[in-house]
Amino acid sequence: MATVLIAALLYLVATGLLVALLRRERGGARSWLLPAVFAIALHGVVHVLAWRQSGGTDMHFFAALSLTGLGMAALTAGFGAGGRMQALGVVVYPLAAASLLAYAGYGRHPAEVLGWRLQLHAWCALLAYATLAVAALLAMMLWLQERALRRHRISGWLRALPPLTELETLLFRTIAAGFVLLSATLLTGVLFVEDLLAQHLAHKTVFSVLSWLAFGILLLGRWRSGWRGRIAVRWTLAAMALLVLAFFGSKFVLELVLQRGP
Repeated sequence: MATVLIAALLYLVATGLLVALLRRERGGARSWLLPAVFAIALHGVVHVLAWRQSGGTDMHFFAALSLTGLGMAALTAGFGAGGRMQALGVVVYPLAAASLLAYAGYGRHPAEVLGWRLQLHAWCALLAYATLAVAALLAMMLWLQERALRRHRISGWLRALPPLTELETLLFRTIAAGFVLLSATLLTGVLFVEDLLAQHLAHKTVFSVLSWLAFGILLLGRWRSGWRGRIAVRWTLAAMALLVLAFFGSKFVLELVLQRGP
């Protein structure tokens, strides 16, 4: 538990340093990076130790939520260290801390011994969700920046963001990476998951395919018609909502409401 608390505290320290930097509109400073990296490392250690103790992989609701938070935090640290996307951390790091604390408090379940095929499917899914969740946050930032520009009210943390075109490019690159991972998730599901359309998987499959189609249409629209701005934001958030329903929505109902396994 001490490791969990230290990791959560470091996430919050990184968040506080980011807030202070953004208030001073000093987008290039990286004093937040070291505590963020240590928090991410400890976050990963918590899961590795839990898996070693249980002898398997825990993919229940809170474990999956924590792992997704870990992936988002790692991606945010990578983006922030390489440019001016550090503002993402103000939202992502507290979410990662909360997901880790929820896992430590409520999420410990007997782990399952999964074959490498199902593990590949599960890890592709978690990476896809983390990447596309970051894309959804980028879309919201794009919307806020665009609205501020229309109202001529660019101030505060918005000044720490990249220019609108750069942010938009990063959004679509992130969506493209997430789309590839989501495609791999669906492909490995078809190949390795037995009875993919079973009763407890049918709705997950349907929502996942709908989300994949929505992201695919968005990327196609960007390539063929130059979609951007509000259209990109709406399609991104709608596709992400479908993905959340597919994975965490179904897990919440099955595991926490109906008390069934993952």
